[in-house]
Amino acid sequence: MFVLIRNEFQKILTSRGGITLTQQLARSTVSYDSSEYQYLQISKVPTLHFQASLPRLPIPKLEDTCRRYLNAQKPLLNDKELQYTASCISKFLANEGQSLQKQLIHNNDENPHTSYISELWFDMYLRDRKPLPINYNPYIIFTSESDPRYDAQLVKATNLVVSSLRFFKSLRNGVLEPEVFHMKPEKSDTELFRNITRLIPSRFSWYGAYLFKAFPLDMSQYKNIFNTTRIPKLEKDVIFHDPSAKHLVVLRKGHFYAFDVLDEDSICNPRKIAACLKAILEDDRPPNKHPVGVLTTLERDQWAQARLHLIETGNQEILKKIDSAIFILALDDEIIDTDNNKVLRTYLHADGTNRWFDKSFSLIVSKDTYSGINFEHSWGDGVAMLRYIQDVKADISKKPRFHPNEVTELAKENVNIEKLQFSLDAKSENIIKQQKAKYHEWINQICLDYIIYENFGKNQYKKFGVSPDAMMQLAFQLAFYTLENRVVSTYESCSTAAYKHGRTEAIRPCTLETKEICIAMSRTQTELSKSDLKRMIFNCSKAHNVLTKEAVMGQGFDRHLFALKKISENLNSTKSVIFQDPAYDALNYNILSTSTLSSPVIFAGGFGPVVSDGYGISYQIRDKQLATVVTSYKNSHNATKYIQALEYAFKSIHDVLRT
Repeated sequence: MFVLIRNEFQKILTSRGGITLTQQLARSTVSYDSSEYQYLQISKVPTLHFQASLPRLPIPKLEDTCRRYLNAQKPLLNDKELQYTASCISKFLANEGQSLQKQLIHNNDENPHTSYISELWFDMYLRDRKPLPINYNPYIIFTSESDPRYDAQLVKATNLVVSSLRFFKSLRNGVLEPEVFHMKPEKSDTELFRNITRLIPSRFSWYGAYLFKAFPLDMSQYKNIFNTTRIPKLEKDVIFHDPSAKHLVVLRKGHFYAFDVLDEDSICNPRKIAACLKAILEDDRPPNKHPVGVLTTLERDQWAQARLHLIETGNQEILKKIDSAIFILALDDEIIDTDNNKVLRTYLHADGTNRWFDKSFSLIVSKDTYSGINFEHSWGDGVAMLRYIQDVKADISKKPRFHPNEVTELAKENVNIEKLQFSLDAKSENIIKQQKAKYHEWINQICLDYIIYENFGKNQYKKFGVSPDAMMQLAFQLAFYTLENRVVSTYESCSTAAYKHGRTEAIRPCTLETKEICIAMSRTQTELSKSDLKRMIFNCSKAHNVLTKEAVMGQGFDRHLFALKKISENLNSTKSVIFQDPAYDALNYNILSTSTLSSPVIFAGGFGPVVSDGYGISYQIRDKQLATVVTSYKNSHNATKYIQALEYAFKSIHDVLRT
């Protein structure tokens, strides 16, 4: 069904003159030294203009956090368990919770430049020893171009590289449009807004934006989109950033190549970049027998040891070249064709031989029309990557800088490509060989499936007066309940980018209201009428809206309790009673892990299950469609059966809403 969506998308754009436009562009000329080529945007308002005045992430009141935490436990625990958890919370509130809260507030006051969660969250990611692919790295696949000629691998890769560099240079030089959430875009997404706010000193600029009902978002993560790599170290990894590098690293058939894409501070012309990529695509070497990239699929301590050995055997400069590269471009040779499952797997994990999962992001261009990214998660969140994706995709679609008719002229271009050849001894070769087999065994345990539900979408949900996101989350609960006759801990990611150095907060969508409606709708016979069920669905939506608003405003409980727990551990004190309660660990064992990045330029996206017996659920709420990709491990759950149950859940909910 994904293929049908792609084809329809192409027909619509082509019918609106897409081919005519690109043919005209192919005949246009441009000065490659001009700002029009060098910058994707030249904003009147400096990129980080609002950063200094962003409000700080609030620390919730301890009483509010404990109340919200108990409410999240209510649908998951029996009466005896709930009574015990409530007593633990009461003891925590009366005793050590107060001192931990005071310490957290003190730490926060001592670090006004950041948020209370930022350092702790970085530390959590970097200390985790699990391999990055599947466990952490998400993927996003772009929609195809209106003119199929622009989806050819060389043309697509060149345009993606050029537009990425235009985004990169606009960001680095502070002329990328600031990220702002416009509540009333007709008033704030205007020249008047920009002319006024740019004149307000940075330390007050947020307040000026607020008067327009516009909310600037934190952009502190953006610098790490480029020139950044997570480097494995024993016990805790580090984030490496080298803003001076001017080169790109390209992966093909497990081989590494590097070439400069900046000449001094200027982006090289598209033909020069295309010529380098063409030479790489025409390199007739067989696939690398010892692809070092597969080592980035190792458990982190194992990879740290293997990397140290690579350095000891003379590969330090090659690794530095990879680590400092602006980003990695992976050119895949395998034909995907119309195998949708294969498309999703290619961008989620592939076979590891043509990937470097440690890089902040890898731009992946397949042999046949597909393109997208796989990104490392410790340095930042989906909000930053979504901005990059949307801007770059719009740029290559509206004004591509390299055209199909220029391919034949590339022989005139001089290329200067460095082949990065690792020096491997028997020990490294053996580690690579073993990990290739181990990774192959691992990815074969992944079950992946998807659904595009055509009968309902955001427009109809809003027409019925319910939250589209609440209905998706209800469907996820109902599908699981249909299969297992129980509700489980569920995580929905929510951005707190409205605050300085905000990361994410958790929405806990498994509420008493969702449990009640799941039980009612799963019965073969029910005494409840459809009007009663509809009322329950509305109650579910209202409860979800409250949780969402609290999370967005930094008033969730997950990050607050996490911070208090870390302070307790750092003080080497006895583990607090609330954290000794098995219910706390159970709540944070997320059987259903869900996240959404909805955009017209995203074809599909997803991630792996976060626990061995869980589901990874990514979804898009489109105007007239609902799209979901589900992953699981075969030995515990079956993603295909879950998708079937999810379709039933969609139909059941919509049947009630139509009454």
